[in-house]
Amino acid sequence: MKISAPHRMELPTFRPHPLLRNGHAQTLAGVFLPGELPEYGAVHHQVRLDENDATILHDDCPAEWQNGDAVALLMHGLGGSHQSVYLRRVAQKLNARGVRAFRMDLRGCGAAIELARLPYHSGRSADAAAALTFLQTLCPGSPVTMVGYSLSGNIALKLAGECGDNPPGNLVSVLSVSPPADLTACSDWIGRPMNRGYDRYFAKLLAAQLAERRTLAPQAMHVDFPRKPTRLREIDDWFTAPICGFGTAENYYRISSAAPLMPEIRIPTMIIAAADDPLVPANTFQQLRLSPSTTVHITRHGGHLGYIGASGADPDRRWIDWRVVDWVLAQHAAH
Repeated sequence: MKISAPHRMELPTFRPHPLLRNGHAQTLAGVFLPGELPEYGAVHHQVRLDENDATILHDDCPAEWQNGDAVALLMHGLGGSHQSVYLRRVAQKLNARGVRAFRMDLRGCGAAIELARLPYHSGRSADAAAALTFLQTLCPGSPVTMVGYSLSGNIALKLAGECGDNPPGNLVSVLSVSPPADLTACSDWIGRPMNRGYDRYFAKLLAAQLAERRTLAPQAMHVDFPRKPTRLREIDDWFTAPICGFGTAENYYRISSAAPLMPEIRIPTMIIAAADDPLVPANTFQQLRLSPSTTVHITRHGGHLGYIGASGADPDRRWIDWRVVDWVLAQHAAH
């Protein structure tokens, strides 16, 4: 289904690879079939987030770029970093079309692991606003599109709703891919028996990352788990919520979800999600109250950040990469 709104961009139909016709196959292939990736060649910029913490923006700048040309701020999902394969792929494709791309390490992730006392979470819209304010100084004449994947998709939507008519920096549009805009519904969804493998995987991944932070960033806040976590909700209940001042996971989900703020969005915004996403239930998007500047595009297939398509429609099979490129260029042209 597609919910129409002004500022929308018509998207070509996603046709999945013939061997990847269900959401699990698309999701897993998106992770384990990364393809050829560019070598790291970005420039580091440190961005102060608050009195104690900072993060890193990884600046992929085309040689011919000049002030006034397009800029994209790319933000990764749960357990990721600037090295996430989807960020690396799309940054390369944007560079090839003259767009300067900044891959953001969320607080305490990637190259910023030693720069933060507090962890990132789904509601840290202020961190994205700090990055956008920094980009206004670095690229003062350039319109910026914010692209959030998964967890960061919620961050991007939350920020767009909070700022209304006064977006930070030079932010002109938002693209959110597979966002958990209703965190309670997503927590319930990933906890279903058919999706518990993902729940256990992310709980194990985050527990390992927290152990790494304890070693590399001794100043970082931590708690001792009562037992080995096997669900994301346990991580949120035992770590994220108490460390970040929410108290409980339920309170964290309620305060940090972008869904209640969607009617307040004023800048052009698009959400792309898949009906067969095993991590984010598609019915949450059907229940959203949308502002006139927001479009939701739900594909039949695609999984979670998968979108590996049939050959022929785009220069390669990564359908979602090309929709990001199309959106960023279209919004820059509009300005």
